Amino acid sequence: MSSIIAMCAFSLAMSVSPGPVNLITLAIGVNRGLREAIPFVSGATIGFTLLLMLVGLGLGELAVRFSPLLNGTNYVGAAIIFFMGYKIATSSSQIELIDDAAPTFLQGFLLQWLNPKAWAACLAGIVAFNAADSYSTLFLFSGLYFTICYVSIGSWAFVGEKAFKIFQTPARLRLFNIFMGVGLIVVAIVISIQNISR
Repeated sequence: MSSIIAMCAFSLAMSVSPGPVNLITLAIGVNRGLREAIPFVSGATIGFTLLLMLVGLGLGELAVRFSPLLNGTNYVGAAIIFFMGYKIATSSSQIELIDDAAPTFLQGFLLQWLNPKAWAACLAGIVAFNAADSYSTLFLFSGLYFTICYVSIGSWAFVGEKAFKIFQTPARLRLFNIFMGVGLIVVAIVISIQNISR
């Protein structure tokens, strides 16, 4: 029972803490509402859970052996985060990431695979709970993480939707989008600098 509580606490801390996926989800919530954020939230949650399971089944060991490949993935992820940050920062009163549509399931799914925070959370969680040693532990951890991750990421969209009242005027929404976009750009730059310094 104590290991389940520890798994839940770890999953919550890693899922609810600020990161690129959560910042994008918050921006979607403010600009478009919870309902339009659900595909992105679903993609991010399923993408992360699949990554977690595959890391537990051996992908993590493979990633460590081919760390230059993982570093290359981090650069691609940083570029996508930078692009999304730019699009959010330069939008006027709506997110205009792709053809004026809200980010999709596929974007949420792929972003987790290119998100260094997601890889770090998977590797740390698998090691901390010895989930690679037992299928039952891996599936339990993945199931708990899926549920907690979905609620955690979704809560950022919910908070964003509720915060919309604060940002109802175009000028305030524009300032919010600039702030969020610049924040994502800074995250992308930090990821790139960390990769260079390794």
